[in-house]
Amino acid sequence: MQVICFLAFFPLLLSAYEAPEDKEDIFASKACPAFLIFESSAFLADTTIELPCHCKPEEVLSVVWYYQKQIGSVNTKVLTDFEGTTVVESSKVGRGSDLRSRFTIRLFSLLIFRVQKDDSGHYICGTSSGEFFYGYSVDVQEVHRVLFPWNLQQTTPAQISEPSAMRNKPFHVFTSYRPWSKCDRCDIQGEQVRVGLCYVKTNYLHVRYHSESDPVAPCGSRAIPQQFGLSGSAYGAEVHVRSCHAPCPPKPKTSQERQALLKFLDYGDQASGVPIHFHNHPVDLNLILTCPGAKPQYAVAWDKGSTPLYRSQYIQGLNKTTRVFIDPGHHLHIRPVRLEDKGSYFCWLQGKLSAEIRLGVNLHLARSRQISDPESVYALQVIFVCYIVITVLFLLTVFVRFVWQLSKEQKIAAIK
Repeated sequence: MQVICFLAFFPLLLSAYEAPEDKEDIFASKACPAFLIFESSAFLADTTIELPCHCKPEEVLSVVWYYQKQIGSVNTKVLTDFEGTTVVESSKVGRGSDLRSRFTIRLFSLLIFRVQKDDSGHYICGTSSGEFFYGYSVDVQEVHRVLFPWNLQQTTPAQISEPSAMRNKPFHVFTSYRPWSKCDRCDIQGEQVRVGLCYVKTNYLHVRYHSESDPVAPCGSRAIPQQFGLSGSAYGAEVHVRSCHAPCPPKPKTSQERQALLKFLDYGDQASGVPIHFHNHPVDLNLILTCPGAKPQYAVAWDKGSTPLYRSQYIQGLNKTTRVFIDPGHHLHIRPVRLEDKGSYFCWLQGKLSAEIRLGVNLHLARSRQISDPESVYALQVIFVCYIVITVLFLLTVFVRFVWQLSKEQKIAAIK
């Protein structure tokens, strides 16, 4: 019966992967390379990345993604959503979680939430039968340096691009900067962010790693010969932060009836005019807040009430002991949550006030525990140890009683 139901719904499942009729099917005109090559890409840690499957045969209606740390490694992870693996909100994804719990496949593209440095490696688009179509060499770079206007002047361009020890080498290390983001707030002082990723230019790149123009690859790419000694080096991403000020666009006029309706529905108040989200969280546990609708390329800002949380004070990496910080993926971390963290948090998207998150902090919030929780493992260990101790005491008591009874019977036999 289950097989019949599956065959009945199988065409509906596959229709989610079909190209719309009103759009051109790029797979019909783009052929896959005869020799599997890898496109080198660099990404910033703690962001969401998308790896499109640029080519595949027209008859293939679903794809499987494979992950290998190194080419030829026996440790290969198969990434497929055939079993319903779906991640919707990046705020539900932990930093230490496994790669298989942080991905989803949408229209043949692989989306990975909150990528970490350990996710660097090779990603291959193919089928479950072992056919390979397109590959990526992904280098996830952590932020090694955060620069502000007051410390940027102390760094010369030569120091930013390449240390003196690396000059006169058969390669050139440089930082490729993205454009400055939009001002993340309006009508008040805001901030702009520019991300720089580490790259290497050399004529000795591996032939299997694709480069459309210059012979350039990310600093952590496998395309770079190991003889260069860049693996495990101190190279990484940079983040520049500077102040800005931008006017807010004129607000559309809202009728009094609409304002009253929004206030009645608790969708937004007249002061902020933004959607309100409610969240309750237990005290002494870590919390990650995500701005609804945020994307990695967006300019995101956070306020607690009327107090702006500027990156010049709260960006990750400034102070290792800080409890509240903003990571490169624009998530607001509170580690751990305290009672004084209760209140309203406002987030900005592209310079506009976007949402209000009303955080409630509970002293005791019941939650279901799983067998893999540290508390559950500890309780099972205690129970197991107690069981062994009780069993040993029981066997020892039985043995002593047996020896005493045997000795008593021998004394009686000797008297007789």
